[in-house]
Amino acid sequence: MSLNSLWEYANPKKFIQTTDRVLPWVAWSAALTLVVGLVWGFFFTPDDYRQGSTVKIIYLHVPAALMAINAWMMMLVTSLVWIVRRHHVSALAARAAAPVGMIMTVIALLTGAIWGQPMWGTWWAWDPRLTSFLILFLFYLGYIALWEAIENDDTAADLTSILCLVGSVFALLSRYAVNFWNQGLHQGASLSLDKEENVADVFWYPLLVAMAGFVLLFIALVLMRTRTEIRARRMRALLARERMGA
Repeated sequence: MSLNSLWEYANPKKFIQTTDRVLPWVAWSAALTLVVGLVWGFFFTPDDYRQGSTVKIIYLHVPAALMAINAWMMMLVTSLVWIVRRHHVSALAARAAAPVGMIMTVIALLTGAIWGQPMWGTWWAWDPRLTSFLILFLFYLGYIALWEAIENDDTAADLTSILCLVGSVFALLSRYAVNFWNQGLHQGASLSLDKEENVADVFWYPLLVAMAGFVLLFIALVLMRTRTEIRARRMRALLARERMGA
């Protein structure tokens, strides 16, 4: 597929037509993969010899944390597309992804607290990764609030794109904070290209399935919300034309 043909999907009509066909497959795949991954992880894996059954929260915490960071990275890419190419679908896709990413961040923070309490003896610690994740959550809130506060969609897209660029620093810190500051309480990556750093295979395989389910869920929700944003934008344009005609 050439780059020019890829840009065709920035056309709202083309996007709606394509997602009409793609969205049902993605949604059903997400549902199936999530059920398999979570049921496998929570009911068919053993307790950890140190953490007991608490370790099974990994099947929610790790995928949610992964998507919280990658959702912001997706918003960064689509915001850059908006800045460079001025394609409205890219700006609306970034707007659509923000609430989904924020919910993923909340899930990651809550499950991290539940998982960390018996391990660290506290629900919260000002660990570098935890702190950067909390700041990322605040950036999500600010991004959503900025979209809502500005009536002109193009102006809102410009300002939120700039905010997204700034917030990307904390998204990256959330991912790599353990590498930058070794004194933090948070453990290193559960999944790595280095096999020795991965969790045991009995936890690893269902975790991969759960992560795939979260990725597909994120894609399905963003496609659905982007379609809604496109239709809402059309409705606002029609209403504006009617007011001008009156």
